[in-house]
Amino acid sequence: MRGPICRTKRQAGALTCCDTLSMARFGLKRGAMAIMASTMERSDHILIVDDDTEIRSLLTRYLEKNGLRATAVGDGRAMWRALDAGAFDLVVLDLMLPGDDGLTLCRTLRAKSDMPVLMLTARGDETDRIIGLEMGADDYLPKPFNPRELLARIKVILRRTRSLPPNLQPQEESQLRFAGWVLDTAQRHLVSPVGVVTPIGGAEYKLLHVFALHPNRVLSRDQLLDLSQGREADPLDRSIDVQVSRLRQRLGDDPRSPALIKTVRGEGYVLSTTVEKAI
Repeated sequence: MRGPICRTKRQAGALTCCDTLSMARFGLKRGAMAIMASTMERSDHILIVDDDTEIRSLLTRYLEKNGLRATAVGDGRAMWRALDAGAFDLVVLDLMLPGDDGLTLCRTLRAKSDMPVLMLTARGDETDRIIGLEMGADDYLPKPFNPRELLARIKVILRRTRSLPPNLQPQEESQLRFAGWVLDTAQRHLVSPVGVVTPIGGAEYKLLHVFALHPNRVLSRDQLLDLSQGREADPLDRSIDVQVSRLRQRLGDDPRSPALIKTVRGEGYVLSTTVEKAI
């Protein structure tokens, strides 16, 4: 029994007594042992929020088997308690939850933190997916799904957030001014030409931020999706079109003859104005 138990613990990223004895037997110094233990302790910690006990158990076992740490809870209250008690690298958040649903929790979490969020849902409706992204989710996976795909998406999100494309690295400027509008990158809100302050959702903010960093440059849908969300578009993905439409509404840009965010037929979109950067 001892062998399988040790293997299971090693797969979960834990340093077992068998590992320690083995290292000592082969003459590894305490410093090297400490470095190895520290490295394993720093494995990414995933918080799973899902009211389905079976899914929580399945995902916890699978993620731990693949070298991650995982903590699973069943609702929003338990999620906040877990976040207050420990440090996590990413939240896997179900859409349908008792009490506050996943969209509400995602929006509240995004207002407090930049922690990555991957949303799960039993509904495959495109509207749900777009709303989830607008609330600040980094990715969206419909149920049923293969745990292997979930793991792959988690790794992509973590890799992306830790090595952002140069165009999305933190900027010194805290305001981007264009056509009378001000995008406040510190507070993540939009100020109208008459001074009205409007909070802007996660996906819309990221998309407008990309446009403002590349004024007067045509960007394809694939480029916009990659720069704003770090993922590739599938042939039926219309999320960028929907977000552009909503940005136009927010900016008072006539969709029939837009003056700010223009459509370049067959190529993509362009923010057709100058942008001033201010600290």
